[in-house]
Amino acid sequence: MTRNRLSIILAVVFLAASATSFACTNFLVGRKASTDGSTMISYSADSYWLYGALYFYPRANYKDGEKLKIYEWDTGEYRGEIDQVKHTYQVVGNMNEHQLSIGETTFTGRKELQNKEGIMDYGSLIYVTLQRAKTAREAIKVMTDLVERYGYGSTGESFSIADPSEVWIMEMIGKGSGKKGAVWVAVRIPDDCVSAHANQARITQIPFKDKNNCMYSKDVVSFARAQGYYNGKDEDFSFSDTYNPLDYEGLRFCEARVWSFFRMMNPEMNKYFSYINGETVQRMPLYIKPAKQVSVEDIKMCMRDHYEGTPIDMTVGAGSGPFGSPFRSSPLTYKVDGVEYFHERPIATQQTGFTFVAQMRSWLPDPIGGILWFGVDDASMGMYVPLYCGINAVPKCFDEKTGNMFNFSWSSAFWVNNWVASMVYNRYSELMPELKELQKKWDNFFTESVKRTDATAVDMYRKSSTAVTSILTDYSVSQSENVTESWRKMGERFMVKYLDGVVKGTDEKGNFLQNDKHIPQKVTRPGYPEWYNRKEFVQPDKDRFRIRSQEEMNRRK
Repeated sequence: MTRNRLSIILAVVFLAASATSFACTNFLVGRKASTDGSTMISYSADSYWLYGALYFYPRANYKDGEKLKIYEWDTGEYRGEIDQVKHTYQVVGNMNEHQLSIGETTFTGRKELQNKEGIMDYGSLIYVTLQRAKTAREAIKVMTDLVERYGYGSTGESFSIADPSEVWIMEMIGKGSGKKGAVWVAVRIPDDCVSAHANQARITQIPFKDKNNCMYSKDVVSFARAQGYYNGKDEDFSFSDTYNPLDYEGLRFCEARVWSFFRMMNPEMNKYFSYINGETVQRMPLYIKPAKQVSVEDIKMCMRDHYEGTPIDMTVGAGSGPFGSPFRSSPLTYKVDGVEYFHERPIATQQTGFTFVAQMRSWLPDPIGGILWFGVDDASMGMYVPLYCGINAVPKCFDEKTGNMFNFSWSSAFWVNNWVASMVYNRYSELMPELKELQKKWDNFFTESVKRTDATAVDMYRKSSTAVTSILTDYSVSQSENVTESWRKMGERFMVKYLDGVVKGTDEKGNFLQNDKHIPQKVTRPGYPEWYNRKEFVQPDKDRFRIRSQEEMNRRK
């Protein structure tokens, strides 16, 4: 965490402390489940106080005895200091120079198990570990060693941990006030499977005998017995049910997102709708085999989901308004006449700070093989830009110093994307098709340009690692700025075309119809759809807005 980011977060500590925990979504893909042999994890960092920026930690060397100060990622609070290692690896966002990537979602769990005195919070665990580990297995050891030595200060957490060969999910929760360490379990996702987690612990029964594909703290069961949480057999022990008992919010806000990803991966998973709808108790598996191998583009699409085409589709029905918007005002729950109700919580949401799809490719040299497809704000409204893990500079549009939560900047991708999204939310069915068209254009462009950049970089890698760094950095930085500029231009076009609720006409090439005095030659006033007028204006009181006939006017007293 940089000092710049720390100063901003300190101003919103109270907000951070009081906000909901249903905040992030992760997808995980094994190498044989992907179309090209990549491993992948995705992440949306959803928060009302998080400025979307790309974190960058250059590799460095340190002297014996040096210390590292730890600041809590969520609040900026100083936690303490730990021993620094002699050498740290370079980190771009949530991927390091060895293609190791880590994401997370918070499940909170039993609140009495948080040890607020613990130095290592979940965010610090991620970014410190990325600087110290090369592989997923090594990352698990680094993370668990850190909390054992310095204490774990966060609530329950699920981590996605992946390298070019393996993908793991690790779940961890503290032991309570004044107690160092944590209880945890890590399970390797089979190579031909996909998995997901979304703020609800997902590991149930632990395969204790499968030492190659499962790791766990030695007291993961005995601690639960000592606390009175569990009194059954080891083989029947469920980490999730014990440390994060499922309630309706965990089911509908969290497990529903996992279900939506699973049903997009394999239609057979639609059968679990009754589970996320609160009708049945059979839980979803931790991982599934997709019906077909999945690509980076598929994962991007899933990250943009609002349950479209399902019984809980947010673009139709209550709250979607006249233009079918998936946007719902916060908070998730509200009361009417003393009864509590809720809004659906989709995968793509307006309060995202940053989002990524991490792609790790074992057949390429590390600087080229690792791509962090990075975006800011709502995943459905923005672009995933390819950032190679071998770059040595951050694009200005993603830099932490370009803006913050209190200072708007046209150079900031976060602010440009939020500006565009705010217009689209209000007239979703009219503006979203144009935004999707631009997304598709860029997605198609990146599919081809990444192939060309890979080839150029691989050829150069044999000659000069310095030249490769330059090639990858120039490409990643320039494309980030190009995408941000194209989003700004789209926003300007939206502002002009849809000003004041009317639509200025265009020709077949998209040019505005205007005369030499810049006066529009065609303006339409689409109004609201007839079904909406009927529902909102006619049915409640059919005469309230009805225009009276002349005959009625003549009968006035």
